[in-house]
Amino acid sequence: MKVSVDQGLCIGCEACPALCPEVFQMYPNCDFAYAVTEDVSPELEDCVREAARTCPVEAISIEE
Repeated sequence: MKVSVDQGLCIGCEACPALCPEVFQMYPNCDFAYAVTEDVSPELEDCVREAARTCPVEAISIEE
């Protein structure tokens, strides 16, 4: 699984790093999230999917 955050859509609500901090973090001094790694390990796939479902602006893209 690969994951990315669309910086043009992200509103910095901080839901994704709260749900899956191993994959998502917030840029310092900025209101955007980013994926720490593009390639997600199998044990983190569920939390990435939950973060994508929870994102209010659908900024998280998942490629299976």
